[in-house]
Amino acid sequence: MHKKVKAYYKEMNKNKLWNTALLLSVITVFYNTVEGIVSVIFSIKDGTLSLFGFGLDSFIEVISGIGIWHMVIRIMNDERNIKDIFEKTALRITGISFYILTAGLLLTVIYNFYTGHKPETAIWGIIISIISIAAMIILMNLKLNVGKKLDSDAVIADAHCTKTCLYLSIILLVSSVFFEIFKIGYIDSIGALLIAFYSFKEGRESMERAGKNRYEKIK
Repeated sequence: MHKKVKAYYKEMNKNKLWNTALLLSVITVFYNTVEGIVSVIFSIKDGTLSLFGFGLDSFIEVISGIGIWHMVIRIMNDERNIKDIFEKTALRITGISFYILTAGLLLTVIYNFYTGHKPETAIWGIIISIISIAAMIILMNLKLNVGKKLDSDAVIADAHCTKTCLYLSIILLVSSVFFEIFKIGYIDSIGALLIAFYSFKEGRESMERAGKNRYEKIK
């Protein structure tokens, strides 16, 4: 009887953890949607390339996040980490989108270097990146905690994706702060180049994960 009670509470706790993982994936999708909209609007208004690339990256993360959202629901019903067609398609679309973003940013950076374009201000880049850094640190740690308790490579992989978003936020913050101090347009373009680099890296990782049958930890 004692063993049955213990097993019951263990299963209840496991279900609670999976519900938490699902909530975190939903929050990630909605946060990135809002972040993307706000970033793109203010980047167009101020002519900030790094913020524009950051905003587009957020939209691509939404596609990836929807795949994770679907994955968590499926694993809650079937504990095997085997990907289905929906998840693989989402990962491939995410990877291709990151590659397109990388190419677009590179071309725009070349144009900006050639024309000497510089933003009017990078204040919104500073504000958005600070909020994003705080949000990504919280989400990343919560996902890692839940993933370790569930011993789920899938949830831990999602946490490492959030870590990449954190790095992009830091890049945006640094480039925006330096631009506000020195008012040199090239600084904004350098920030966009770094975002392009991480976008390419994310695209490659998405394509690699799409080709595997299980979600694995991303280091």
